Amino acid sequence: MYPMLLTKSETFIIGPIASILGYLMNAIFWVLDKIGIPNTGLSIIIFTFVIYTALMPLTIKQQKFSKLQNKMMPEIKKIQDKYKNKKDNDSMMRQNEEIQTVYKRYGVSATGSCVQLLIQMPILFSLYRVIYNMPAYVTQVKDAFLPLVDKLMTTEGAIEYIQNQSVASQFASQFNNENFTGGVTTYVQNTLVDVLNKFSTADWSNLADNFTSLSAEIGGTLTKIQEYNNFLGLNIGDSPAYMVQTGWQNGAYLMIVAAFIIPVLSAVTQWINVKLMPQANTSQNGKDDNSAMASSMKTMNTMMPLMSAFFCFTLPSGMGLYWIAGSVIRSIQQVVVNKHIDKMDIDAMIQKNEEKYKEKLAKSGGKQSVSQRMMSEYSNMNTKKIVNERATVRELSGDKKDALEKSEEIYSQKKYKQGSLAAKANMVKDFNESRRS
Repeated sequence: MYPMLLTKSETFIIGPIASILGYLMNAIFWVLDKIGIPNTGLSIIIFTFVIYTALMPLTIKQQKFSKLQNKMMPEIKKIQDKYKNKKDNDSMMRQNEEIQTVYKRYGVSATGSCVQLLIQMPILFSLYRVIYNMPAYVTQVKDAFLPLVDKLMTTEGAIEYIQNQSVASQFASQFNNENFTGGVTTYVQNTLVDVLNKFSTADWSNLADNFTSLSAEIGGTLTKIQEYNNFLGLNIGDSPAYMVQTGWQNGAYLMIVAAFIIPVLSAVTQWINVKLMPQANTSQNGKDDNSAMASSMKTMNTMMPLMSAFFCFTLPSGMGLYWIAGSVIRSIQQVVVNKHIDKMDIDAMIQKNEEKYKEKLAKSGGKQSVSQRMMSEYSNMNTKKIVNERATVRELSGDKKDALEKSEEIYSQKKYKQGSLAAKANMVKDFNESRRS
């Protein structure tokens, strides 16, 4: 068996989500074609807007979590300072219990932000996959390649030529697949579309020079693809790096200037987006309590726009257009979200959550929490044997009686709080060691 659309992602989770998003992209392109503007760049912008708008509720929840986290950080820091030099199990469990109580009072989950990110990440990766490989998901784009592909499959030396192009190296596994070597038509078609979709303008020119008999099909396909890829005078199938190189060779200096527009816009919009994002509160009482974290965040916020510019310079301009559109949309959304969050009465929200927590605690009838029950059971489990031994001490043999008495003597001499988990655990340990000696 082989996939009917090989170019679609088959990655776990990413693949199915990409297929669903592909239907959306295909529908957008179909509508634009019906109104006379079948354009890949415009499709990418609309597609990105729809996806980020759909993710808006998760974005709001994430920002609410950040606001509440900044409010409760001083309380958590106080608890951490309280147990700073206490590394025994008893203290660690009590610290965790107190921190969990703070989270419950504020009505948030300690993993709330992570869960929202885990939901968003597969969607965003899938979105990238759809944009990166449009022919796999947009029927009209793929159909534009098929007349030429069918001719290439029947032209001597054409498949070998395609296979030897530099852009074909990323599809080596497909060329070596038994379905390709066996001449399975659909598989071969999809593989050739994969490679042709990554062709630059220079690659198309070389193909036409090497197969003059296919000049009509090559010209027709190239015209159609350029029509789809033309966005404000730029071919979004070419990378800015390629545009700069071509412009320099041909003396087209205006093209060089235009080529830098996408990387620069990408860096600027990314920087604006970072500045609009709420920053974590890493200081308390006017003093920086986490300078290392603050420094790391500052470095990351500086590097992200620069990295965005670099990637947009080397990748096809379509990807840069997606990043710019995404940054602009996120920035607009962030302004809206910030205004929405600022209007919220966080203190009233906290008070409401505290009241719910107290009601829940009252309904539980003062029962122990999970961690408290675990501590109690652990304590009982470790001391049960000693309690039984002490209750029947008169019935013990001489050696066993001496071992128990020795452990009790060690227990009483050590500076542990009587009845604590650490004291009981060490009593068990010393008792067992004295029995083995």
